[in-house]
Amino acid sequence: MYLAVVGGEALGAEEGKKEGKKANRLLDEKSPYLLQHAYNPVDWYPWGEEAFERARKEQKPILLSVGYSTCHWCHVMERESFEDEEIAKFLNAHFIPVKLDREERPDVDRVYMTTYQAMSGQGGGWPLNMFLTADLKPFFGGTYFPPRDRGGRSGFLEILQHLEKLWREDGDKVRGTASESYDRLQEFLKEQEKKGAEEGALTGEVLNTAVADLLENGDQTKGGWGGPTGPKFPQPSHLRFLMRCGDQKAKEFAFMTCRKMMHGGIYDQLMGGFHRYSVDAEWLVPHFEKMLYDQAQLIDVYLDAWLLSGDDEFRRVAEEIAEYVLRDLTHEEGGFWSAQDAGSEGKEGKCFCWTEAQLKSLLSEEEFAVVKARFGVTPKGNFVDHSDPDPLLDQNILSVVDPGKKLGEAEGALLASGRKKLRAERLKRVPPATDDKVLASWNGLMIAALARAGRVLDESRYLAAAKKAHGFVVAKLWDEKADVLYHRWREGERDTSQQAESYLYFLRGSRVLYEMTLEKEYLELAIRLAEGARKKFHDEEHGGFYDGEVRKDLVMRLKDDFDSALPTPGSVGAVEFLVLGEMLGRDDFREVGRKTLKGAAATFRASTSSLPERLRALDFDLSKPSRLVLTEGKGRDLLLKVGWSGYRRNFVVLGNKGPLDEFTLGLTAKDGESTAYLCVGQACRLPETEAARVGKMLLMPDPAPAEE
Repeated sequence: MYLAVVGGEALGAEEGKKEGKKANRLLDEKSPYLLQHAYNPVDWYPWGEEAFERARKEQKPILLSVGYSTCHWCHVMERESFEDEEIAKFLNAHFIPVKLDREERPDVDRVYMTTYQAMSGQGGGWPLNMFLTADLKPFFGGTYFPPRDRGGRSGFLEILQHLEKLWREDGDKVRGTASESYDRLQEFLKEQEKKGAEEGALTGEVLNTAVADLLENGDQTKGGWGGPTGPKFPQPSHLRFLMRCGDQKAKEFAFMTCRKMMHGGIYDQLMGGFHRYSVDAEWLVPHFEKMLYDQAQLIDVYLDAWLLSGDDEFRRVAEEIAEYVLRDLTHEEGGFWSAQDAGSEGKEGKCFCWTEAQLKSLLSEEEFAVVKARFGVTPKGNFVDHSDPDPLLDQNILSVVDPGKKLGEAEGALLASGRKKLRAERLKRVPPATDDKVLASWNGLMIAALARAGRVLDESRYLAAAKKAHGFVVAKLWDEKADVLYHRWREGERDTSQQAESYLYFLRGSRVLYEMTLEKEYLELAIRLAEGARKKFHDEEHGGFYDGEVRKDLVMRLKDDFDSALPTPGSVGAVEFLVLGEMLGRDDFREVGRKTLKGAAATFRASTSSLPERLRALDFDLSKPSRLVLTEGKGRDLLLKVGWSGYRRNFVVLGNKGPLDEFTLGLTAKDGESTAYLCVGQACRLPETEAARVGKMLLMPDPAPAEE
């Protein structure tokens, strides 16, 4: 049975029935987030025509409440407001309440988050509570609300009462204002698109400026980006850009940030994997949820850091993240689940934290002394959940407080044995709930990361897991006949939504898996996904990719312009179309990538470092990418291992079979041995069959034309 966090307590559907609660319409949904609200007294509808029709018929406003299953403040608001009988009664009488899982419909979430940010001038967050007219246009919104007026902050009940009065007394004016605001936002967005298309060509100076901006705004002592009191997010796209730019100061800043993160409480020091973000500037106290997309991107970050620095601690972290995903976020048939919650047994961080007394009871005196010193354990602890009316006390988040201290052999052995005991005890605890939906998009990112880790680290289990997950997504979410990739699968059912992020992130997973295996079926699917993404989401006039497809319940189609916790679909699209264009010799794919870059030119001018993943695409386009072609034949797997044995910038690997250009298909094997051709354009080095010589060849400058 799926275990969901409802009202701050761990309750499944059966437990809800036992408590005598009446289910609402969400009980029939597949989203774990919606199921968490299935026994609220609020008369929730899922996002869809049934709710919209009722709003039109009864002339009532819609409350759209958006969140996701591992969202801490979503749990808090549910416990405080959506389980409150008085609030639920008023809400049911005067509004049409609608729940939406933002991870299932990122296109809808983007519309209302963008409008909230435009209305409020604030950054936004979840839960997102927007009030809409029956034609889905917003007129008021906010994020978390306390249940009633508190500490100068408006309460949810008072807001509902105020909006009901406003709607009852002057509903026509509210609807008119909402329509006017919607029209103004549409005009503004169109003007922004036009500006981008009118900008001049992008040059390497944009890359240099972005590096300078990221370094200037970075925290030079603690790493990362954020205010002096936090919060801080890992921001993988920023770190990978700095490591690939060639600037030594930029690389050192990225390495320092990686070390600060892996030593902090944001990293699970016992079981591996990163929590979503830290609430402080020191990377110490996290919001404890663990997201699949963070793990995927941070595997790549730490692989980059290891390959560039040679520091085996970076390799260790990449391996531990991968092991965490395979152990705790993997469906038995291969797909990857979306996330783990922050809380268990109704308490934030309970599974992850320790009191000093707990450690003393589990460890020997000698082990305790080493563990205490290593992880900064104190009697009073370092974490209190201030959102909990009855928080756990004396909780310690484990972090490495003196990473520069070298442990002697005896201390190292005591730390290892102590960690082993703590891991065993962790496994006995009630685990956080797992959001077990499978998203094609996030699976694409993890498939790419694990495939690369498998090849770079020479770990066959990782590569096998990537291939198995790819097969799972194809079997469950890819409609072969219609060339359609659906977005979400759970418990035997897929949704009917198509999202740009699914096509483009899964395109990345397919393309990287091809480069790590040279199995042409992955490249063939990557091409079909690219064609589908271009047809369904690409803005042919201005460049870039819209988040969602054309459909009735999407009142506007948006293109995101900031690579934050996730790179935007447009940024990934720019990279993937340029890389595929290089691999296949297809100028039409290159043009899609370049147009996507040009469409973001105004954003680059305003905030050069806001799209670091798209800057990766620009770097690739401005360079002369190297192509390593490995023909079929004996020993190809060894050559493939050598090909990915170092850090590779603006570099692709190909076989010589499948949907490739005529030049690549014409490269042949020597004497039945797999043969390596290193090419730029149609200039190639002399072919090689020996792995050692191929390794040396990859360290040389760009190849000159081969001798006749």
